[in-house]
Amino acid sequence: MTIYPTHHPTPKSQLLAWEQEYTHITWGGPRSTRTVRDHLLEGSRVLDAGCGNGRHLLPLSRRYCTVGIDISKTALVASGTYLEKSGQHSEHLVSSVTELPFDNDSFGGIVCYGVLQHLFAGERRAAVSEFKRVLSPGGFLFFEAFGVDDMRYGGTEVEPDTFLRKNGVIYHYFTKEEVSSLLRGFEIIKLENARSEKKFRGEIHSRHMIKVVARLF
Repeated sequence: MTIYPTHHPTPKSQLLAWEQEYTHITWGGPRSTRTVRDHLLEGSRVLDAGCGNGRHLLPLSRRYCTVGIDISKTALVASGTYLEKSGQHSEHLVSSVTELPFDNDSFGGIVCYGVLQHLFAGERRAAVSEFKRVLSPGGFLFFEAFGVDDMRYGGTEVEPDTFLRKNGVIYHYFTKEEVSSLLRGFEIIKLENARSEKKFRGEIHSRHMIKVVARLF
């Protein structure tokens, strides 16, 4: 599998942090892409923006013409390996979501799950601006990120609701209002607080995700 490098402005510290993370992140199996299937026609061109090791990209590649990007080459190598073992194919590119190497109106859909939560405020705005540029009019954005009530909230705060962990990775936690503001220019089709509970060391803790389906005007 060939992975094509592209320019990205991501700080070197973040690149190194993610390369280190993906040396021990294990394949957790493919994730559900039902929400995408409910809104996007088969055969559409889809960008998995921050595809990691391919947990969403693999099932997406069975139905769509897919491109997966990530800042971690280690993650992309793992993704390509999993897809090949399953008899699937997707283009893979090393790229940041803040500076996408694609022409305007290149995609009918963008999947961005668990990615913008690892960016600073300016980077989040830049990423959404790029999503608007590369999406075709009427294209869909599928977005998920941590919410402020999540059990993992906290650390060394570097921006409002944004924390730097010991592993060098940034974690930002969203509110619904913040997401609505960030996605101005999109028609919000679904915006929900997804809450669940997890038992950890004998105690019950809350998990909180913000989930969005949006269409570009």
